[in-house]
Amino acid sequence: MKKQLFSIKNLLMASTIVLSGGSTFAQTTVYDVIAASPDHTYLTAALDQEGLDAVLDMNTSQYTVFAPDNAAFDQLIIDLGLTDINDVLALTDLSNILQYHVLSGSVPSSNVSNGQIVTPLHDDNTLKLTINGTSVFANQAEVNGIDLTGSNGYVHSINSVLLDSETVADIAIDSPNHTTLVAAVIEARLLPALTNPFSELTVFAPTDAAFTEALAALNISAADLLASPDLSDILLYHVLGEEVLSTSLSNGMIAEPLSTTNTLKVTIDGADVFVNQAQVTVPNVQAGNGAVHVLDGVVLPNETVADIAIDSPDHTTLVAAVIEARLLPALTNPFSELTVFAPTDAAFTEALAALNISAADLLASPDLSDILLYHVVGSDVPSSALTNGPVATLNGQDIVVDLSAGVMINDANVTTPDLFAGNGTVHVIDGVLLPNLTTSIQEKNNLDLLVYPNPAVNVLNIALNSNELFNLTITDLNGKQILAERISNISNMVDISNLSSGMYLLRIANSNAQSTTKIQITK
Repeated sequence: MKKQLFSIKNLLMASTIVLSGGSTFAQTTVYDVIAASPDHTYLTAALDQEGLDAVLDMNTSQYTVFAPDNAAFDQLIIDLGLTDINDVLALTDLSNILQYHVLSGSVPSSNVSNGQIVTPLHDDNTLKLTINGTSVFANQAEVNGIDLTGSNGYVHSINSVLLDSETVADIAIDSPNHTTLVAAVIEARLLPALTNPFSELTVFAPTDAAFTEALAALNISAADLLASPDLSDILLYHVLGEEVLSTSLSNGMIAEPLSTTNTLKVTIDGADVFVNQAQVTVPNVQAGNGAVHVLDGVVLPNETVADIAIDSPDHTTLVAAVIEARLLPALTNPFSELTVFAPTDAAFTEALAALNISAADLLASPDLSDILLYHVVGSDVPSSALTNGPVATLNGQDIVVDLSAGVMINDANVTTPDLFAGNGTVHVIDGVLLPNLTTSIQEKNNLDLLVYPNPAVNVLNIALNSNELFNLTITDLNGKQILAERISNISNMVDISNLSSGMYLLRIANSNAQSTTKIQITK
């Protein structure tokens, strides 16, 4: 406990009341405690100017004051770009600022609990209290002197001035769809960071439904999550240390969150925006200290198969292709199990020369997604589990594993096996795998396909330029087949009412033509 900041002389100078017998008894009010402190002269001057000295000097009411010290006001002057304390005293909302530091009633430190939300005299916003070990915070301000007792309440000295502006924390607290996120932030003692009015932050905020889905995938309870030693790291992985609105996001952008464990990968696919595998459902909810983007999934800082390629100096073409094909959401999904056969830059150079096309031609090809998905298996297959024979890929076609002389995938050699990630395994190969395509990669696929609406809810309309018989399949991004049927009409309606929200792959093929399209289902 910090020593009390008033002297015996100050106590004797405190206000007095007359007892019924005519004698007097010294009373030290919360105002007297503040006025007697050499470290709170700026606060005293502000209270005097706004007429709040008389309020805090009354013994008819009880108060608790979070009292910024002089150093806190010095920092406020810097943060607001002011010149000196006189500029603070000239603020038009100074009275509201001061009253935001005062609670009605006596609240000693022993009555404070972690995550407690209290309403001050100026009630445009609440105060959020955090206990982290022996440290106590009101919003972002740390208490540096507790339980300075007056006859009408308590003074707790703090090292920062509090402002009542809405913060990114308030947006989550006020939302009925973010109760799990708020509970996790409280448990991780992150309220001081997120309530700092002088910060600039971006929060990607998973909904309660997103947490429910993630907990089921991890096979843990909410209590397990709150008790996890990784909780703070997981939450900080959802926060950027600057304000980034959706207009500043770009496809393939790699952002550095406050967690240094991993980066965040941004995908923009038409009007849809993804952060790793999670889709932004509500963008740009702005607060005084940043912006909140609502997510439909929880992102985890685990290394993924995408990270292995991104961090490799030998896979820049593969990464560029994955970004262009908008496949980062599939490959960064921490709840997937994937195997990626990853061609090196040298392999792409050789393949492009053989095809007589440029890297730009490849990235612009309508077959790009098909080619890349032909390198991905929808399960985790380390080299010890490989066997001779065909293996289905997310493209829908089989690759062939040959173990007779080393490990070959079709005509490519596995040069580096078993690069393990949190959501699967990467095997480096020295060749590019090409699926059976209806046309040369230089040409446009001759199956003109229109899929609408996309995103869809209950019905998917498919328009073809052919009335041949086709096989239609819908698979999730783990390769699991969700729906299969035959279509033969130029115009088709497919019932998807039983499918859950998420991203899927729609494949339409026969012996003459094929096309794979990503679809988004939103309920």
